[in-house]
Amino acid sequence: MKLTVLGATGGTGQHVVRRALDAGHHVTAVVRDPARLTVAADPRLEVVVADVFDPESIAAAVTGRDAVIDTLGPRPGTEPTVCSRGAQAVVAAVAANNSAARLLVVTGSGHARDAGDGPVTRYLLKPLVGALALRKQFADFGRAERAVFDSRLRWTVLRPPQLTDGGRKPYRTALDRNVRGGFRLSRADLADAIMVALDDPKTVGHVIGLGY
Repeated sequence: MKLTVLGATGGTGQHVVRRALDAGHHVTAVVRDPARLTVAADPRLEVVVADVFDPESIAAAVTGRDAVIDTLGPRPGTEPTVCSRGAQAVVAAVAANNSAARLLVVTGSGHARDAGDGPVTRYLLKPLVGALALRKQFADFGRAERAVFDSRLRWTVLRPPQLTDGGRKPYRTALDRNVRGGFRLSRADLADAIMVALDDPKTVGHVIGLGY
């Protein structure tokens, strides 16, 4: 397949690029600073410098691709609007230039309270964290998802919990709900889950909860 990865220099994005190349896919890595991409050169890897928040800037990078993978996320010390601005831009770009492509977007599980959570998490921990430490980030996840849900694209949203730099190990998934007790997930395993969802048409139009 021909894939485009947004946020390709981020922790998750670099794992996704490597996994996709290992699987034999052709990858377009959309970056702002090519020097931050540590993935080894490969004849199936194209690096494109573009403004990920501008639909016109990324239009060429999403045209003719089988799937577009949005791994954009906030970095420490930055305003937490990256997810929503990126999702809004990629939805507009794909809708205008390649509406038949798969669109996979990473957000997070913290803002979503559902039956997959245990009672303490659902009614105490998440409301408390959402009202205090991560209020802006959780709100941005919600805005990003609304942009995706309101589109008519072939989307899949992945909601990981707190991400770590750990290695690969067995993880759990749940369709359209959170994973009970799944408080952490490595970026390497998130990349694996993205590739699994990419190969599964049954995930189109659904949210995937993740966690150990």
